[in-house]
Amino acid sequence: MSDLAFKIRGMDCAEEVVVLKRALGPLAGGEEHLVFDLLNGKLTVSSPPETLAEDAVVRAVAGTGMEAVRWEAHAASGSHSVGRRTGGRGRMCAASGIFLAAGFALHALQHGVMDALTRGPGEGHRFPSDVLVLYIAAAVAGGWFVVPKALAAARRLRPDMNLLMMVAVLGAAAIGEWFEAATVTFLFSLALLLESWSVGRARRAIRALMDLSPATARIVPPEGGESEEQFVEAVVTGTIVAVRPGEKIPLDGVVVKGSTSINQAPITGESRPVPKEVGDEVFAGTINNESAFRFRVTRPAADTTLARIIRMVEEAQARRAPSERWVETFARYYTPAMMGLALLIAVVPPLVLGEGWAKWFYEALVILVIACPCALVISTPVSIVAALASAARAGILIKGGMYLEGAARLNAVAMDKTGTLTSGHPTVQRIVPLNDHSEEELLERAAAIEAHSEHPVGRAVVHCAQERGVAFTPAEGYRALKGKGGEARYGDRPFWVGSHRFVHELAMDDAEAHGIAESLEDAGHSSVFVGNDRHVCGLISVADEIRPDAPAAVHALKEAGIRSVVMLTGDNQGTAQAIAKAAGVDDFRAELLPEDKVVEVERLVREHGRLAMVGDGINDAPAMAAATLGIAMGAAGADAAIETADIALMADDLARIPWLIRHARRALRTIKQSIAFALGIKLVFIALALCGLATLWMAIAADMGASLLVIFNALRLLQPARG
Repeated sequence: MSDLAFKIRGMDCAEEVVVLKRALGPLAGGEEHLVFDLLNGKLTVSSPPETLAEDAVVRAVAGTGMEAVRWEAHAASGSHSVGRRTGGRGRMCAASGIFLAAGFALHALQHGVMDALTRGPGEGHRFPSDVLVLYIAAAVAGGWFVVPKALAAARRLRPDMNLLMMVAVLGAAAIGEWFEAATVTFLFSLALLLESWSVGRARRAIRALMDLSPATARIVPPEGGESEEQFVEAVVTGTIVAVRPGEKIPLDGVVVKGSTSINQAPITGESRPVPKEVGDEVFAGTINNESAFRFRVTRPAADTTLARIIRMVEEAQARRAPSERWVETFARYYTPAMMGLALLIAVVPPLVLGEGWAKWFYEALVILVIACPCALVISTPVSIVAALASAARAGILIKGGMYLEGAARLNAVAMDKTGTLTSGHPTVQRIVPLNDHSEEELLERAAAIEAHSEHPVGRAVVHCAQERGVAFTPAEGYRALKGKGGEARYGDRPFWVGSHRFVHELAMDDAEAHGIAESLEDAGHSSVFVGNDRHVCGLISVADEIRPDAPAAVHALKEAGIRSVVMLTGDNQGTAQAIAKAAGVDDFRAELLPEDKVVEVERLVREHGRLAMVGDGINDAPAMAAATLGIAMGAAGADAAIETADIALMADDLARIPWLIRHARRALRTIKQSIAFALGIKLVFIALALCGLATLWMAIAADMGASLLVIFNALRLLQPARG
């Protein structure tokens, strides 16, 4: 059975997600089958049981006081129910505030301001009937969206914040505290409105990414003639699109005519324009700086790099951070415990100490109000969504809160050498023929075999042959020798290319070849030996230059608190040592086969606890999987890298890694601050209530203030610190 997706109207808070999990978990075969997108109000039931009917989900959601609509029907209708619902909340909250203000003003005019604020039924005071009507109207308007959920919680015997508020308001009304009952409902309604606004603010930060890509593309007809505008959704792959200077690029593609420079910051976070020529990739949402050019579309609108970023950021909410899970578990037990505490406060002092029932019933209501976990449950998801959105704008795709928090807790970083610490574009430095072979002959045979290889060193050899005009045809019967080289037939004879270690294994390493290779490797070169079934024909030295920003990035990692930076490479010891020294890493491991890298990463995890593995693509996937966190470099346009890694850096920019760690630690600090503040406020007011010093409206004002502070504290993450 395929996945079922629903739009959940009324799902505005993380606590409501908990309620839905309890209601739908048994139907879906377990809570692990439920995926929630709080930003878009979306629920996906993944791999549902065959017996699960759509109507059963709709009824179960209705039982929680919310409403479920099939996602397809919601999307097809172009519904903006979130906006309508927020507007409805705003209108009812405004009505509640107006009725409350009118009632208070009328009361103050008739009896004075202090009397309106402080007089209660215990002092023989009765509210005027007109004031009472206004206060009741304020309570009804403020509780309009709260009561259905509160009743649903009562029916399920699962108390939540909505039930807490309804009990507190009814209790205040029962003892004649109408001003406080109206004030509590208005302030709680305002708090929920602000909470909904904060989620919407984070939602808009992600949807702003969608606005990066234009809605139309200028299509060049295959037969020539005038270009025409088409909606990007209608453009098929292979179409030629024209882009003028200053325009945004509408789709992913490859340049086929012209040259220019492009601002790729919206996708990769790169601060400088990137030159583009024929054959180079361009991405939707980036900006053409200088010259008109044309490109061939390589991906449909729904599958561009930008679209995948947006989709993955939205899906990232399902991968919850440990702090989110902790808050959810805490809230599950906290709310019933607070109701139990309120009951004890209402009953024990009058029964045991003989004190007045009205006084302690009132203090119990104060406990119920301050117990509302609103600020607590909203703090973590808003912080994480804001952090994910700002990272995406900086060219860093984090696939979930758990990976954001993982980056904040790193102790060590392992880096692949080629393409990560180095440019990844090695070039041939020397060609050394042996045993009566010529340079041209040696290069021809090496290029014929390496034509089958995708390794950067192999590509460097092929490129050198092409530049020198050495003619060759790809060798036949090529077989890759994992981590060592390759072999094939060329000119009816077997030949091989391989590393210095491979030559040792073949026992063909004569003194002359060994001495030359060692001197080259000491200088930081990699040696590619070429041989046949009789002898070594010669060797070709290849060198890959270190990235100019690598030493500064490694230093920044240490300043960010990373205890150890280790380089892993399949290259020889001499090359690895030269690169490691230039980069400033703490340690390195050389001559590693792919499986050796996995073993080394596992050892580093045992040694350091939390380790990130940084690589430049699918080749490093096994090592990334073995690490605590996998980080892919230069993932823009690379499907495999984006899918494989936990975090993808869209640009080849090592400086993004220390930025990521600082950003993640800032987000984690924000979450901890918000949780501590929300709980601290509650403890203070519980103590004040026990001392008889707190009032209902003070409690709800404090709770709303706490909600406001944690929301704005979280939204600061939308403006990430520079660095």
